[in-house]
Amino acid sequence: MKTSRVIFASLAVASMVIATPSPVQQLHPRNSQTPAITITGNAFYQGTTRFYIQGLDYQPGGSSTLYDPLADSNSNGCERDIAEFVKLGINTIRVYMVDNSAGHDTCMNALATAGIYLVLDVNTPKYSINRDDPAASYNAEYLQNVFATIDAFAKYTNVLAFLSGNEVINDDTTTDCAPYVKATTRDMKQYIGSRGYRSIPAGYSAADVADNRMQMAHYMNCGTSDERSDFFCFNDYSWCDPSSFTTSGWDQKVKNFTGYGQPIFLSEYGCITNTRTWQEVAALYNSEMTNVYSGGLAYEYSEEGNGYGMVKINSNGVTELANFNDFKQQLANNPVPSGSGGASSTQATSPCPTADANWNVTNDALPAIPNAAAAFMSSGAGQGLGFSGPGSQNAGGTSTGTATPGSGSVTAVVSAAASSSKSAATSIQRPADFTPLYIGLFVIACSLFGATLL
Repeated sequence: MKTSRVIFASLAVASMVIATPSPVQQLHPRNSQTPAITITGNAFYQGTTRFYIQGLDYQPGGSSTLYDPLADSNSNGCERDIAEFVKLGINTIRVYMVDNSAGHDTCMNALATAGIYLVLDVNTPKYSINRDDPAASYNAEYLQNVFATIDAFAKYTNVLAFLSGNEVINDDTTTDCAPYVKATTRDMKQYIGSRGYRSIPAGYSAADVADNRMQMAHYMNCGTSDERSDFFCFNDYSWCDPSSFTTSGWDQKVKNFTGYGQPIFLSEYGCITNTRTWQEVAALYNSEMTNVYSGGLAYEYSEEGNGYGMVKINSNGVTELANFNDFKQQLANNPVPSGSGGASSTQATSPCPTADANWNVTNDALPAIPNAAAAFMSSGAGQGLGFSGPGSQNAGGTSTGTATPGSGSVTAVVSAAASSSKSAATSIQRPADFTPLYIGLFVIACSLFGATLL
């Protein structure tokens, strides 16, 4: 009887070892400081209060360095910089690249506690649309990386928006990239909806190209609802201090964008041609602009050798530069308007622009999502490869046809629990781990051997 009890006890212990479940992604509670931002008409809202982006661009190391400032492994730097963000009085940062294989809880929760939202680019230098060959770079491997980044950040309520690209079209000779940028944005929206995530806005950050600025804006807002982006933003360096609302030409941009049916904000601003004192902040948050614009992101936080930084980061910490305090003072002196700020409560669709010498898009057709990428809508994208991935721009698995209007609509929604478990198990297949089995068998063997001695 003693032997039997030992055997059964050993089996029980072994079964407990073998059956131990894999770690499950923990749900994160809403942070009361950063409730999810929504869109109504041509404006963002935090609950029922209009939300203006008062922020800056944040990419320590610059665009040429593969560095994730939000990763848990870099949390000391992130928390150091959040203290500076609080000093400035900002409510949003933009980050241009992240490692989607890393954890981000520490920094994202610290940002939320500080009341700061994130606008996140979903690309990296190795996973992006190549303006020299957009058709080849729009492929399943690329979209897997994009979707894995969405998976990594969708749980945080202080993610304000995802960006599908930055200045892919940067002159009048690269407009043939537009259908692939728009298709990526469409696919992101479909993935967010299909995976059962909250409705996180998705859009594109455009270059301020005078020849096709309005064509790009209208293009991103034309077509069926699944094809249209949720907002439009662009990088604008046309205000160079000393200047004014009219001298900079901002008055004409407001005029041209009046009636545009989506939120608009500046994804970069801050000309340094002359001494920069951030005079444009007074105009950006004034009622002469807030009926059309929803704020902007100043470029940029850290000095990366280009003269745009507000602080210098070194081994001893952070040194605030002169234009840090200028920006801080301008934000303090120019609070956002109360009420709606003149925003429209309804959205409007733009007509698709026609082709001309500065716009080489002959129709409104978009490439169909690659077949392998379409499967991610139900199965999940799987583990992101992060900065160590091989890259996607010539990976194959490209689009093989033209999308039918409306084909990017959400047709089925995976439950939150299933979304979490499937995303963790799909795409990247890893070798089975038999360690628990070996441990269990070892426990049984030892127990049986001990029982024979009784």
